[in-house]
Order: sequence, then C-alpha cells, then structure tokens
Amino acid sequence: MTTQKTLEPEFQLNTIPEEVLTQLSQIFTATLFKIGENPVSLQSLVELIVLFMAILVIARSFTNFLKENLLVKLGIDEGNREAIAVIIGYLIVALGVIVAIQSIGFNLASFAVVAGGLGVGIGFGIQDLTTNFVSGLTLLLDRPVKVGDFVELEGLMGIVKKISIRSTILQTTEDSSVIVPNSNMISNKIVNWSYENSLLCLRVPVEVAENSNPLLVTETLLNIAYAEAGVLYEPNPKVLFVEFGDDSFKFELLVWTDRPIEREVIKSSLNFAIEYNFRQHKIDFPFNNREIYLKNPEVLLSMFNQKETAIDIRKTSSEKKQKMPIFGDEMKKLSSLSCLLREVEYFENLTDLELRQLIEVGYRKRLRPQEYLFHENDPGDAFYMILSGSVEVFVEAIDKHLNNLGTGQFFGELSLMLGIPRTASVRALEETILFAINKEGFQKVLTERPDLSEQIIKEIVKHKEELSERQQLLREMELVDAAEEEENPVEWVRKRLKNLFSV
Repeated sequence: MTTQKTLEPEFQLNTIPEEVLTQLSQIFTATLFKIGENPVSLQSLVELIVLFMAILVIARSFTNFLKENLLVKLGIDEGNREAIAVIIGYLIVALGVIVAIQSIGFNLASFAVVAGGLGVGIGFGIQDLTTNFVSGLTLLLDRPVKVGDFVELEGLMGIVKKISIRSTILQTTEDSSVIVPNSNMISNKIVNWSYENSLLCLRVPVEVAENSNPLLVTETLLNIAYAEAGVLYEPNPKVLFVEFGDDSFKFELLVWTDRPIEREVIKSSLNFAIEYNFRQHKIDFPFNNREIYLKNPEVLLSMFNQKETAIDIRKTSSEKKQKMPIFGDEMKKLSSLSCLLREVEYFENLTDLELRQLIEVGYRKRLRPQEYLFHENDPGDAFYMILSGSVEVFVEAIDKHLNNLGTGQFFGELSLMLGIPRTASVRALEETILFAINKEGFQKVLTERPDLSEQIIKEIVKHKEELSERQQLLREMELVDAAEEEENPVEWVRKRLKNLFSV
C-alpha cells in the first residue's frame, strides 16, 4: 500500500504537463478558418507575423545600407539614392511576403481567387490609400520631384525630405514638417525650383525716384548683391530695368542662391542693405504726392494763419520736382566701379548707357591669398579690375617678379580684345576681389554696340610700341599669318576683333 501511495502522485505529476501540452498544441494547430482550400491556424498566424517582422527589419536595414553607404560611394545624388533605396525596399518586402506565405503552406493560387473577390469590395473602402500608393510609385519612378528638391505647392514652400509609398514629407522654411498625400503631389500644380539644378532665383523689386541715375542704381544693386553671403557669384547677379512707373523707375534685382530654405532671410538682408546703401548714395525712393482739395480753404487759412506756411510748402514741393539727375563729377564721388572703368582709356569715352552694359555683363571673382588667377600662356579670355586687395604679376618660368597691382588698377584688356595668350602669371597677395569681363560678356556688348569697337580700335593703335610687342609674340607662337603681318595696325586690330567677336 505504501508503494502504491508514493507512485500515484508521481504518475499524476508526469502526466499533467503532457496533457496540457497536448491541449495547447491542439489549440495552436486547430483550424480557425479557411482561405480557399488553405486552413488558417493560430500557429500559422504567429509564424506569419514573425516572418513579416523579420522581413521588415531586413528590408529597412538593407535600404539604410544602400542610402548611407553603397550608393554614396557610387556617387549617386541624394534624390536618386532615396528613390532607388525605397523601390528596392518595397521589392524586398513584396518578395519576402510571397516567400513567407508559401513557407507556411499557403497555396497562392487559391488565395488569389479569394483576394480577387474581396478586392472589389475592399477597393471602395481604401480608394484614397490606393490612389496615394499609385501616386507614390509614380513619384519614385517618374521622379518629377525627388528628395532634396525645393518645391512650392499651393502656397507651401519647402524641401522634400522623404517620399514614401503613401505620402511625401516637406520641411518648410519655418523648419516644420508637413505630410502631403502623394495624390496631391501628382494632381496639383507644383513649382519645382530644383528640377534642373539646385539653385534658386530670388527676385527683389526696387522702385526709385524718377530723378535717379540708372547707372548708379545698377552699380549699387550689384555691389549689394555681391556683398551678401547667401548670394552666389555664378550665375552672376543681374539688374533689370522693368518699367517706368508713376514718377518712378522700377528695377528688379535677380540673384541666385544654393540655400533655398533661407530665401526669406536672404531677401530681408538684401532689402536692409538696399535701404542703407541708397541713403548713402543719395538715391531717393519715390515720393507719393497726394493732393487735397478744400471747399473753403480761406476759412482754414484765416483760422490758423498759415498762409506763409502754405507758401513754404509749395516752394519745397517745387524744389523737389526740380532736382536734377546725378551725373558728371557728383556721380563719380558716389560710384566707384563706374569711375574706375572710366579711368580705363578704352572705356573713357563711353556713354552712361554703354558703361552700364559693361557693368551688367561683368561679374565678381574672389581670390584667396596666394591663389593663382591665371598662368602665362593661358588663353587671354577676360579683362580684370581690382576692386579690393592686390595681386602679383610675374614670369613663372624664370621666377621673375614684374609688378604688384592694387585697388583700382586693371590688366588683361589687350589679351581679351586681341585674343593673345597671357604673357605672365598673376596670383593674389591677399584676399582680393576682382571685377571681370569675359569674352562672352564683351562680345555681348560689342554685338549690341557695334560703334564701340571703333572707339576701342582707335585707343589700341595709339600704343604702337606695345602693339608691336604683342604682334611679335603672336609671330613667335605662329598665331599670325603672313597676310596679317603686312596689314597696317588699324586694319590688323579691326580684323582681330572681327574674328574674335564676330563684329
């Protein structure tokens, strides 16, 4: 009896776990429902969920590896990296789901029949989701908009940070994130400022009084643009004379920046600089004259006894209207670049309009200390004037110092006009800013002003000694044929200009 009593509890303890496990196994493997001919159990659902989670982790890890490592090393830009990584990520998920479903014993053929039947009903319920899904694929494959682009959508401006299969995330200029459904990105009109390049053009309207000198306004606006840190030197800023307003001239300053998110800050900075510099240069903004008609003015005059004041006001008003435009010596005091250009003998007889064209086609070039501008024998394709800083002119081949040039001095004009290679090298001695006119800009001026070429020819042939040296240099380099050598200097210079600039 004693033996039986001790064995009975052990038998119960050993058999109870087996029964529980059997019941649990039956619960997990029991068919909950069927999809077509495929039974669905709790075990199959758990396995499917685990597989799906593993697929998502693998897909996300692989796409991150593509975006941050492999595609970066291949030199692919940010927008293309994002599109490639997202598409490959979705392909991995799609293939992984198919493999996962088949691995747990599902027959996809019978599943497709059931899914097709349910799809009609479900489609109406998730119509918007489907539209966004298709729109997302369109954005990723067609790529009218890509990650990193600066876009404008229904008054909303920002940088595209992410394009997913359902929505697009924009980072606005206020540094907030906006989630936009992909269907809106496809169906609405979008201004993509970065479609062809990553630069953004800013337009700053400026209106000045009608007594202002357009040349002075142009130069002042360009100087302001080049001084702004957020404005690019290339493409070079431009000033447009838009139209004649009521008692005013309307201009527009065009600048380019690679910081689209800071567009409003840059425009504000430019406006502050315009207001300050116009005051310094005595450029007036338009004055809005308003006339008030009184039915009985004599009553007011008798009440306040302001007859003298009224006369003074009329005098002041008439004096304002008689202000003359700023020209000649007075303008030279206010304008630096135009004055410096007039010191160049080839440009000293230019009209204000011709001088303005020179300033417009020119651009600024910044040199760091010891940075070379050009080397000897380089093509003579630009004329330079030093606005600030200094440069050294030397013969590099024999390490011979020729000259140091400072603010206001110019060089390279004959090389540009006659197409002569550089006879010396030039490098900056300090931080230097140059005003430059290249071949394209000079050709534009000569094309629009053919008579200017004759003025330049007359000035060039005055320097017979220097001209002979340049001709000799061209002979040594075999850049002048025998027919050209026999021509007189005037005809030779005229032919050189005609061949180089098609004038």
